[in-house]
Amino acid sequence: MTFVQLTGLVAALPELFLATTAMALLIFGAFQKEGIKEDVATCRIVSGLAVISLILTLVLVLTVAGERRLAFGGMFVVDDFATYAKVLILVASAFSVIMAEDYLETHGVARFEYGVLVMFATLGMMMMVSANDLIALYLGLELQSLTLYVIASFQREELRSTEAGLKYFVLGALASGMLLYGASLVYGFTGTTSFDALATHFSGPDISVGVIVGLVFILAGLSFKVSAVPFHMWTPDVYEGAPTPVTAFFSVAPKVAAMALFVRVMIGPFGELLSEWRQIVVFISIASMILGAVAAINQRNIKRLMAYSSIGHVGYVLIGLAVGDEAGVRGVLIYLAIYLFMNLGTFACILCMRRAGRMVEGIDELAGLSKIQPRLALALAIFMFSMSGIPPLAGFFGKLYVFLAAMEAELYVLAVIGVLSSVVAAFYYLRVVKVMYFDEPVEAFDRPLGLNLSVVLTVTSALILFFFAWPAPLLIAADVAAQALFR
Repeated sequence: MTFVQLTGLVAALPELFLATTAMALLIFGAFQKEGIKEDVATCRIVSGLAVISLILTLVLVLTVAGERRLAFGGMFVVDDFATYAKVLILVASAFSVIMAEDYLETHGVARFEYGVLVMFATLGMMMMVSANDLIALYLGLELQSLTLYVIASFQREELRSTEAGLKYFVLGALASGMLLYGASLVYGFTGTTSFDALATHFSGPDISVGVIVGLVFILAGLSFKVSAVPFHMWTPDVYEGAPTPVTAFFSVAPKVAAMALFVRVMIGPFGELLSEWRQIVVFISIASMILGAVAAINQRNIKRLMAYSSIGHVGYVLIGLAVGDEAGVRGVLIYLAIYLFMNLGTFACILCMRRAGRMVEGIDELAGLSKIQPRLALALAIFMFSMSGIPPLAGFFGKLYVFLAAMEAELYVLAVIGVLSSVVAAFYYLRVVKVMYFDEPVEAFDRPLGLNLSVVLTVTSALILFFFAWPAPLLIAADVAAQALFR
């Protein structure tokens, strides 16, 4: 083995470790005794080991971080941008497994496969954000997608869950086909799939029409993965039908990974074609913000409301991508980190919405919550205010940085539409607060919340509430990660 090959393996050490541990846990779970008690015990063990594995992978990611390094013939890259995205993905995945444990046990679906599937999905996401080749991009994307199809229908005895998995599979296969077709067109007209070679190729004066067509198909496939309009149609149904912990997972880790991949692909190999793809990104950004703000107004199911909310937030994130410079990418990365903790906290609150062991999802079910469970109501109010962008909560700063980047790039219309849609969206976020604090109380939720959910709620609400006091670590990390794409 040459020194270059050894260096490549070291760069991919976190992925190799996660793949090995995931397969080991799969074998361990498969050889355990069957039975209700045994399944619960095995699920607890595998979930705990999965969280430990994800934390150790996070340590390895930070250990191998540093200068830009390539692996596997240049198809895999490790740089500060990939490190930043992987940290967010691993944190989101670990929190998702922790949040799911109580739900899986109380709903009779305590199967060890959940933790293993999350690990394999996380592995695919890590490969996505480190992809330096269209083939590596597709491999990582499909590894993530195949596991997410299964997780969406994890509660297979329920019709809604299996329906959600099937919808996601059918539409996901269509999006993957579009992305693969676009990649094949780019390869056919350029003769390469390497991001570095494509960037060099597009720096020339002549750009083929076929390449532009391929780029449009790639944009369509990536837009589906981030649930941007007009490729959002799967999001409300899958969010509502999938088990709540799965919805929480869908709303954070895959979203962060897909958006990071979106940024890497557009800024890296296609960075020289900014004028060609910016108009498309501006359109889907505006459409996502408007639909996310308007379509959620009449929603009465809180999971569907969060689905449309996520579509709106994708629109805000895409503002930073449309800018196409370091300031825009920095705004994207700051927004993703803040969005991650806002969403995790919100879904932790949704997981606490149980009566007589049964999950309730109606917004009206929150009536009078401030009088019955004031701490839960306070936490949910913090997340709702933050998502609506009210200062000094963290959500305000997320929007501030993408709007400032748009103003500096003279994309004034995009910034104004973003502000206006944010004002409209504030209506349905504040309506949740109004229901909790001003409507007449209804029957209380089950107590206690559980240690896992209590820890998640405490950590996420504290980070969102006190972000303004010490934002420097996140701002510096996002700045360093953004610079890595422009070196």
